[in-house]
Amino acid sequence: MERGLKLLTVNQLVEKFNFEVLAGHVGLDKEITEYSLKRPSAELAGYLEHLTPKRIQVYGRTELGLIQQFDYSVRRSKLAQVMLAEVPCVIITRGLTIPLEFIELASERKIPLLTTPRSSTQLFYLLIRYLINQLAPSTNVQGVLVDVYGAGILITGERGIGKSEAALELIKSGHLLVAADIVKIRRVDEERLLGTAPKRIRHQLEVRGLGILDVTTLFGAGSARDEKVINFIVHLEDWKQDKIYDRMGIDTPETRQILGISVPEITIPVRPGRNLATLIEVAVIQNWNRNCKGQVTPPIRNR
Repeated sequence: MERGLKLLTVNQLVEKFNFEVLAGHVGLDKEITEYSLKRPSAELAGYLEHLTPKRIQVYGRTELGLIQQFDYSVRRSKLAQVMLAEVPCVIITRGLTIPLEFIELASERKIPLLTTPRSSTQLFYLLIRYLINQLAPSTNVQGVLVDVYGAGILITGERGIGKSEAALELIKSGHLLVAADIVKIRRVDEERLLGTAPKRIRHQLEVRGLGILDVTTLFGAGSARDEKVINFIVHLEDWKQDKIYDRMGIDTPETRQILGISVPEITIPVRPGRNLATLIEVAVIQNWNRNCKGQVTPPIRNR
């Protein structure tokens, strides 16, 4: 089931990055909805056309140097145009000293005023990565995610169809487990889906008759990875006598929409005697050759 943006509050940000709260404590429960940050230099200079009040505002040496050029009344007026009530929070970098007007407006408009010893560059790097990760649209999918020849392969199908058994054979052959049973998927940008496992079942694979297996214990630490971009979907289904399957290898894979992104998908029919792991390996190489038009050597096993 797909879901939208996660709930992220300013207070969570304070706890994560150990910010000091100077004012606006009553606004710590404000929700953050955008992962972009705003350095309002142009807006402080009077260019308000592109003001984005729902973004976190960051003030460094440049912004504070600009605002301190004005006297009290002008300074307060300039800040009042930028520090609107919709602003989730304001962050002062390098622990710089700030004019009293910041504290006054933050308190009046219930905007958390935070400070950090980090530079603006450091803060942008850390905070944007964190916000993208936290706010990315996400969904959970029943299946198994494996790294096969460096490609992220999501194996889906009904319970008991053989997903875990195929994954176990792939891991035994040198490929890597990413997630089993539940695959948590996040859309990290307009083209990529990143899959991972819930922490409580990370690196674990349930195989009927054997129970829950920790693949890193059985095959070593190099047999699993924590996350992987999803490149291809292999759907397993019971062989249907009345269904026409590709026999020539010329059919273009269908696609499945996940969080608004189209992922190539093929269906492999399952019946006794078929080696699913080998079929999945060949499907990955075939898809690789199709995309690269035979001009690039197919990838090799991870181990």
